[in-house]
Amino acid sequence: MNKKTILVSGASGIVGYGILRSLKDCDCKLIGTTIYETSPADCFSDIVLHPPLTKDENYIPWLIDTIEKNKIDMIIPAIEDDMYCWNKNGKLLEKTGTIVLLNNFELINLCYDKWNFYDFLKKRNVNCLIETSLEPDFNKFKTPFIIKPRTGFGSKGVVKIFDNETFEKYKNDIGKTLMVQEFIENDDEEYTFGAFFDKNSNMNASILLKRKLSKQGFTEIAEVVFDDNIKKEAQNLAKILKPVGPVNFQFRKNKTGFKLLEINPRISSSTSIRKAFGYNESKMCVDYFLLNKEIKQPEIKKGKAIRYTEDFILQ
Repeated sequence: MNKKTILVSGASGIVGYGILRSLKDCDCKLIGTTIYETSPADCFSDIVLHPPLTKDENYIPWLIDTIEKNKIDMIIPAIEDDMYCWNKNGKLLEKTGTIVLLNNFELINLCYDKWNFYDFLKKRNVNCLIETSLEPDFNKFKTPFIIKPRTGFGSKGVVKIFDNETFEKYKNDIGKTLMVQEFIENDDEEYTFGAFFDKNSNMNASILLKRKLSKQGFTEIAEVVFDDNIKKEAQNLAKILKPVGPVNFQFRKNKTGFKLLEINPRISSSTSIRKAFGYNESKMCVDYFLLNKEIKQPEIKKGKAIRYTEDFILQ
């Protein structure tokens, strides 16, 4: 069998090089793309390419040309902008014959706007939601409460509100670009549940990490835990959302149970951590979508992971 060629976008970021590291034992030719001339992508890729910015009108023509010239078998997005751009241009990309690793088209669109996502699930009587509003009313929730962007990822732009003076600074943008959300206490009780769904939205594999976030909004410290209640919540959500492939369900726990923070319909920023505990979601994607292999629940090892800064020397 000829060696498969896989392109991973955003290869200089934590998700991108996490995917590339996770695919090192797949015997594939790995192409990383990054807009940065110097980056860690060189350490994990066989070839590094430099695309136009995703929002550039030349980006999709560049990507199609790159796929065809390099005979790329599969492309994997590692940054949010690429995921949404590829989703929008999915039919054009699929005409090249490459496998485009994207989740359910409707689910990706739904997750773009956190208010639309919340409203969609609220209308379907999902019980694990965190109360959210577009009303610019300081008294809507008890303090502290959260103001967060309707679009974006991680914890970027999230502000904890304690007083009306701070609230007034953001009030005019609430409903337009921002939304208000009840604050769920217990910062130490945040969980990321990774699951892999087949084309019929059946959950084939999963892993649960209890985590602490870095200032950038990515997993910094993680510990493998087991809780069937979270798995049941994710399965119930899957019946509504119909995911396909890798999905991350992020929960926080309070006195009433697990509350859904958000869903990311893609490979996680903690993918390299998950691999260390036996859950290689990047390889699952290659095995299932490219090699037509069945995905089964792997044995999950117990343990704890701590992220740190590492130097790679290029000479």
